[in-house]
Amino acid sequence: MIHISQAIIVEGKYDKIKLASILDAVILVTNGFQIFRDKEKMALIRYYARTTGVIILTDSDSAGFQIRGYLKGAIHDGTVYQVYIPDIYGKERRKEKPSAEGKLGVEGIDKARLLAAFEKAGILASEAPEQKELITRYDLYMLGLSGGAESKARRKVLQKSLGLPDLLSASSLLEVLNTMMTKSQLETHLAALGFIDPASKQMEG
Repeated sequence: MIHISQAIIVEGKYDKIKLASILDAVILVTNGFQIFRDKEKMALIRYYARTTGVIILTDSDSAGFQIRGYLKGAIHDGTVYQVYIPDIYGKERRKEKPSAEGKLGVEGIDKARLLAAFEKAGILASEAPEQKELITRYDLYMLGLSGGAESKARRKVLQKSLGLPDLLSASSLLEVLNTMMTKSQLETHLAALGFIDPASKQMEG
C-alpha cells in the first residue's frame, strides 16, 4: 500500500473503492455533478487544498473534465495537483453497457496505469524533483503545439503517445508536461514522433 499525503478527489464511490485498494490516502467523492451544489463537501476540499494539497482524479470523458474544471476554479487557495487517466475504451464489469463516450472511468483502470498516472504528475516521486527549465507557452508555440493550423492534431498525437486523455486543452497539457519532462526531453519526444527536426529543433511541416 502506497501512502499519499494529499487528499484525492474522485467522482464516485466505486472510484474510491478502487483507489483505496491501492493507495493509503484521504479520498473524497464528488458524487458526480452534486459537488456543484454541495457547499459542505466543497468547504472540506478547500480545507485539504490549504493543508495537505488535493489531487483531482476524474474520468477522462467530458463530464469528468467539466467537474475537474469546476473544482480547479472553486479552489482559491492551496495546492492542486492534476492526475489524468488515459483514454481507454471499454466497459466496467459492474455496468451493463459502456458510458456515453465509451471510455473507462477511474474504477475501470488497472493498478499499473493508475500508478503510472500519479507518477506522471510527480506524485509518487521518491526524491525531490530537480530544478529544471520549465516548458512555456512560447515553447509550445515554437514546437507547433499551439497557435497553428495543425497544433490541435499534433497535441492529440503527443497526448496519445504519452497516455494522456484526448480532451486536454493546451494550457492543461502544458501543466502536465512540466510534471513529466524537461523542455529537452519534450523536444526529443517530438523528434521521435517526426514533428521536429532533431538536429535543428525546428518544427517539421
